[in-house]
Amino acid sequence: MADERSKINGAIEALKNMGYTYNDNAQEIIELCDQWYTNQADEFHKRKNFNGVEVELESLNFAKRGCADDANLCEIIEINAGENSSKFDGIQEILDDNRFDVMYRQQLEKLSATGTVGAYIRLANADLLEDGHVRGGEIKINYVNAVGIVPLTIENDDIIECAFVGYNVRGGKREQTLVLFTLNPENGLYMATTKVFDEQGKLISEQELQLGDVKPFAILRTAEVNNLDDMEGYGFPKLYSAIPALKVLDLCWNILYGDLDKGEKLLFINELLAEVKKGADGRPQLSQKQKELFILLGEKLPDQDSLIKEYNPEIRTAAIKEAMELALSLFSMSFGYGTRKYSFEAGQIKTATEYIGERQDAMQELNKQRNQTTQYIEGIVEAIAWFSNTFQGTAWTLDEEICIEYDDSYITDKQTQLEGLRADALSFPDVPEFLIQYIMMRLNCEREEAIGYMQAPEPEDDEPLD
Repeated sequence: MADERSKINGAIEALKNMGYTYNDNAQEIIELCDQWYTNQADEFHKRKNFNGVEVELESLNFAKRGCADDANLCEIIEINAGENSSKFDGIQEILDDNRFDVMYRQQLEKLSATGTVGAYIRLANADLLEDGHVRGGEIKINYVNAVGIVPLTIENDDIIECAFVGYNVRGGKREQTLVLFTLNPENGLYMATTKVFDEQGKLISEQELQLGDVKPFAILRTAEVNNLDDMEGYGFPKLYSAIPALKVLDLCWNILYGDLDKGEKLLFINELLAEVKKGADGRPQLSQKQKELFILLGEKLPDQDSLIKEYNPEIRTAAIKEAMELALSLFSMSFGYGTRKYSFEAGQIKTATEYIGERQDAMQELNKQRNQTTQYIEGIVEAIAWFSNTFQGTAWTLDEEICIEYDDSYITDKQTQLEGLRADALSFPDVPEFLIQYIMMRLNCEREEAIGYMQAPEPEDDEPLD
């Protein structure tokens, strides 16, 4: 992530020259978490051993695993507007064109790692009219990671004004961008200011666009309260409190790896027993087979009572497993899912998918985060609707709250649900809703189709053959 900042130094410097502050203290914490997420925490894994030899510890990259499992819990299946779904088709098309489903999933993982992600809406290839107004163009969603988000004005922990810094490649050359969304205190309308710089930070172009009172950006933060100093506007990076546990996990893994690496059985043999031939220099010469099997110790063995001595290095599996269990529990707690999100059972790791339904604290964490993601998606959809109505002449109005269907397959057992619905349908035949729900889940079909199956006539018995 430090490398990411080096690619946008020109835009960051321009932001500072405008009188704004880029929070370097917050970015250092975010950068540290990103290093663990991207498996680049070299400061911990590169070290010297007791002999002063430089070594590199192996990494389990469990930070990525934790963030991926955390992201699963806020996966979405569909975004719609309920009964007004026909009015949502155009917005859904814009979301699809901007690969929202793919980018949203990536942002969920980065959210757990760095605590903050965001997106803003912009126009591409729009027509500039003679009166200075803009028409047409394509509505684009720019997805931004924490390194590119700079809160400018915060009220009641809500980011009212924000700047976004980033870069792209055009014609084989990297360009840096700075986009500011600021409010006019007189009329309460947003102004978008875009500055583009070359690789050296020289200003290439600048333009302003008058917007409306709808926020043209959305910020998604973790639901956990951020108790870290000097991180106003940013969400709490879940990995930050998990780093000590991640270190223990990697240390345990390297001890196990070292035990296994040096765990091969050794056989020591007396050279007289092996009838070892000697060369012209008088030194013993082992055959290739002898080299594969034995280690020669000369005329005496450590235990003179035996001619062949076995040495079986100890592999400390039980002690290492116990230490890893503790580290996994601490790692699990840092993500808000109790102490058994990951645990070894019958030689396997039991994950949050299997365990979440057993603990109320896990469900509470899930519900809090889904509330945040719902607001994030609603903010993006509202901004898209405003841009389309204003610059493309549409008239989209969403009279009802946007409906977001989350994927619960990660936290529920479908077979158990089916059995429960089937039991309800059999126990309460006078309540057709139970049977409808059972058919919908069993056949993976819509409600109308399930009702059609219920109303279909039973097939007549075949006539008996003559």
